[in-house]
Amino acid sequence: MADLKNQRRMAAEVLKCGENRVWINPDKIEEVEDCITRADIRTAIDSGLIKAKAKNGTSKGRIRYVQGQKASGKRKGPGSRKGTANARVRDKERWIATIRPIRDELKTLRAEGKITPSIYRLYYRKAKGGMFKSRRHLKQHMTAAGHLKEEI
Repeated sequence: MADLKNQRRMAAEVLKCGENRVWINPDKIEEVEDCITRADIRTAIDSGLIKAKAKNGTSKGRIRYVQGQKASGKRKGPGSRKGTANARVRDKERWIATIRPIRDELKTLRAEGKITPSIYRLYYRKAKGGMFKSRRHLKQHMTAAGHLKEEI
């Protein structure tokens, strides 16, 4: 095989790319061997004997795969988390998600006549103080205290 080191080097300079990106037509190696000046190299480039290969990009395949997994709820365990729990869901949002259903339940019970307005007010204040975790917890507490009749 012919030594085309010099031609490859000159072609890289003319094409403004690295030597590894220089492609020389394997069928026309003899013609490229005869190119000994930069002008000869330019002519070979114009005729298509020498070309610059396209740059290699970074594949997005792995990124797309990981994004797909995250979209389906994977890769979110404790080992992947940084920061406090509040960094993911702030305290205020967590409180809103807790208190709204409880207040809604209290309003429903009052509207249906299952509790009196005074009992409603009492439990509203307790809910505001953070006493109940959920609707169910509220109802259990009311039933145990005898303020709500058990539904059969």
